[in-house]
This record gives sequence, structure tokens and C-alpha cells, in this order.
Amino acid sequence: MSLRITRNGLLDTIQDAGRYGYQHLGINPGGAMDHVAMRVANMLVGNETTEAVIEMHFPAAEIKFEQTVLIALAGADLSAMINGEEVPLLHPIMVQKGSILRFGKQQNGARVYLAIQGGLVADEWLQSFSTHLKVKAGGQQGRALQKNDQVLLKQEQQFAFLYEGHPFEILPWQAKVSDLYREKIFRFIPGAEYELLHDGSQQQLRSGSFTISRENDRMGYRLQSEALRLINTKEMISAAVTRGTMQLLPDGQIIILMADHQTTGGYPRVGHIISADISSLAQMKAGDAFSLQCITMAEAENITREQEMNLQQLQNACNFRLKEYLDK
Repeated sequence: MSLRITRNGLLDTIQDAGRYGYQHLGINPGGAMDHVAMRVANMLVGNETTEAVIEMHFPAAEIKFEQTVLIALAGADLSAMINGEEVPLLHPIMVQKGSILRFGKQQNGARVYLAIQGGLVADEWLQSFSTHLKVKAGGQQGRALQKNDQVLLKQEQQFAFLYEGHPFEILPWQAKVSDLYREKIFRFIPGAEYELLHDGSQQQLRSGSFTISRENDRMGYRLQSEALRLINTKEMISAAVTRGTMQLLPDGQIIILMADHQTTGGYPRVGHIISADISSLAQMKAGDAFSLQCITMAEAENITREQEMNLQQLQNACNFRLKEYLDK
């Protein structure tokens, strides 16, 4: 009951929803960069939405399934193939034992998520299975997946295939996620030091163009734009930061903190990307450009509530279709 990494990728790790409640100890939540894709992939195979998945970047791993499985892929389109045949995102797919999953080309997005019905066996640390690379804990021995790694599965599965000679079977429904993502414009609320910005820099933050630089990873996205300026430059005491915090660096550029962010920082916090838009931001890559829209806290809460309602409706629909199909 396992899958095997037959070729490792750039940075493939086991991630779940993250470990919360430890930031006061300097331990960040971590977890999947794109929570929406993680949750949707799990929904499609009937898992709890917080079940651990494999997060992959391009070039991604090559994976051999050593038992018959029900899988789903969500997030970036990396031209997934099973035994050389293309397979789609956002569908449940039954895969025959011995089949190999590969990724051919990065079409769009930055990271893709693989969920398997029943879930993965992984190392737990502080109530989470997410890989923490710096501490070397969680996931698969606290590190990225490597060639010849065997990832155990929690349950053995038996499916009746329509075409026994075929390596996979795509189940006939697809998750609609267009309402869960945004393109090109991400919303933020002002941060504690927003008012320290010059009026012109506030305007630039609200309506200017920003490009993701090559300095981007799971810790943060450094942006390139017209330099922002403070009214007065002064020493700051380190203060709490979180995923989505927009810090102003000494050179006038912004860094947006992501999943593996530090828990405190001494740079001005000029804004915070709203939680509903972070998954969209997580699918951006170096060279992608976008703008920012300033909204109120009340608006951000309403947007998050609407997104959660959409996700719950999608989960209900996935559970219904999967039960209907497998009970035939």
C-alpha cells in the first residue's frame, strides 16, 4: 500500500493545512501554499479537506503507484500524464497498480497538489503532517521527497474498472474553481505602518503594478515596482507577522510573506493580503505581474465567508457524486 518516487522533482513535499498555535514559540504554521487547491483535491477523492497531500513544483516528481488508487490533481497545470496519456486537473481519477504519473510542461500556475483517497502516512510534528524543512520535521523525515522514497498509504483500495486494460479511468465530473481564484488583482487591508507611507506611495500601493522577482519561495515573494517611501525612516521593534503580511524593505520594495514565513519582523507592515486571495497569489511565479486593491476588514470578512460557503457547497457535491458512483 504505497507509492514510490521514481524521479524526484524540484521541491516536492508532503503538506497539510499547517500547524497552528505555536507562533508565540517562533514556529510558523507552514502547510500548503495553496489551501484552496489542497482542499479541492481532497474533496474530489472523498478525504477530509485537511488531509495531507503532495505539493509539487515544476519540474515535478515522477510517481509510481504500487497499488490501485483514486487520485485527484488540483492547482497548477503541469501537463500531467499517466503512462504517457494526458490526464486532467480537478477530476477524480482511478489509477491501476503499476501506473506512472509524470508532468511534462508548466502550462500555468506554480504548484500542483496530489491527493489520494484515504490519505498518506507521514511523520507528525506538533499536530500536523506538514513538512517543516528548517526544523527537519513532519512529512517524509522533514525533507523534500527524493528518488526511491516510498510513501505509504493509509488504506488499500479496490475499484472495478470499466476498461481493465487501461491504466486509468477519469470519473465523469469536474470541480469548478473559477469562483475561488482571482487573476491579476489581489486585495489587501492596510497594515499597522500603512500611514507611515508618503501619499504617493500609498497611491502606488493601491493602484501600481508589481512583478514577482526571482527571489521567491515558500517563505515569501519579493516584488519589483517603483520604490515606496516612508514619511520618516525610523528604527522599529520586531512585531508579529503572518502569511500575507506585506513588509516594506529598506530599498523601498515589498516582500509578501508566504507559508514558511518567520513569526516576527522588524520591517514596516504596510498591508496584509486577505486570506481569500492568498491561494491565488500562491499560484503566481517569477515574472508574473499584478496590482493590489485596498479594502476594509469588513469587506475581507465577507469575501472569506463567501469563499468558505462555495467550498462547502463544492465538498457536498463531491461527496454526493463520489458516493453515487462508487455505490453502483
